[in-house]
Amino acid sequence: MYEWTKVTLKNYWVTLKTKDKLKKILLYIALFCSSWMVAQTSPVEAIVDTTNIRIGEQFEYKISVEGTENVIIPKLELKGLEVVDSLRLDTLKNKLIQKYILTGFDSGAFYIPKQQIFIRNQAHFTDSLLINVATVKVDTTQIKMFEIKGIKGEPYQFDDYKNTLYWILGILFVVTTVLYFALKRSDNEEIKTREQLLNPYQEAVRNLKLLEEKLLWQNNKVKQYYSELTDIVRNFIERELNVPALETTTRGLIETLSDFTETKSILTDKETITSLNKLLQQADLVKFAKSKPLAHEIEADRNIAKHIVDNIKPNIEIEESSEVDLVIIVEKPIIKNPSALVKIIALLLAIGISISIAYSISKVTPKLNSLKTPITNVE
Repeated sequence: MYEWTKVTLKNYWVTLKTKDKLKKILLYIALFCSSWMVAQTSPVEAIVDTTNIRIGEQFEYKISVEGTENVIIPKLELKGLEVVDSLRLDTLKNKLIQKYILTGFDSGAFYIPKQQIFIRNQAHFTDSLLINVATVKVDTTQIKMFEIKGIKGEPYQFDDYKNTLYWILGILFVVTTVLYFALKRSDNEEIKTREQLLNPYQEAVRNLKLLEEKLLWQNNKVKQYYSELTDIVRNFIERELNVPALETTTRGLIETLSDFTETKSILTDKETITSLNKLLQQADLVKFAKSKPLAHEIEADRNIAKHIVDNIKPNIEIEESSEVDLVIIVEKPIIKNPSALVKIIALLLAIGISISIAYSISKVTPKLNSLKTPITNVE
């Protein structure tokens, strides 16, 4: 009895050991299979929301890639199907998702071929998918037929008038520019004519007044002030006495005027000649020796210039009526200077001419383009 019990326990122990070994073996096999299955899982996936569509119907094709770094998704290549839109690449939980909107315009069964995706310079392929495109049945016996309608013209848009508008603006700019400079030149000539109508004394007095309004010496432009002041005096003497005062030196001019005074060719005194000599010498010192007279000296020189203009006259009595001068000065601009109404009429006329030319060009250009279009014979 004891021996039998001992043998039974021994056999039971061996059986337990055998079962443990089998469990371990099965566990190893399960672990190996699971690791092999994980290793065989592809990191890329392609799916569609439907595999059956009608002609022209759209569906979504989505490619998912595990990982976001060093991923290259080439351009989608299809046969029989067309890409309607390629949506923006999206990232979701360490996964890249690229969506496409596809459609088909031919009935039949079409494959979306395997797409090659590169992940860290290693190529991976998606599964190919079959898409069935069905036709839409139309029962012509149940649909009411309509008459063929005529061709309907499209509404005019800005592009239809764009070329004409550009021509109008260009021609109008050229005509307006020419007209502006022509009128401006006329105004300048009128101003010069009006200035020439002033007698030497009136011109000198006016220029002295304009010189004071410039405030040159008050702004430290003493040299320019004396240069213009002496030019006004010299120009007055040249026009009033018919001597080349602008080109003559100070000494030569004083000697000439002294001779005129002695011969009584001019109505002035020696004090005026002396004042003129003092003024011209002061101006020469300022212009060439960089002298800087004081404010009261500048005012005194200006008064001397006015005194010279008032007291140097030729010994010939010329009766000039101020009314005649006024009539000449006023009437000349009326004759030469176009009025505002004339300018407006000229501008409107220029606009009309520009529009006419632009319209003619816009009509001729399409005809010329049609003549340039080559005609090919189709056999």
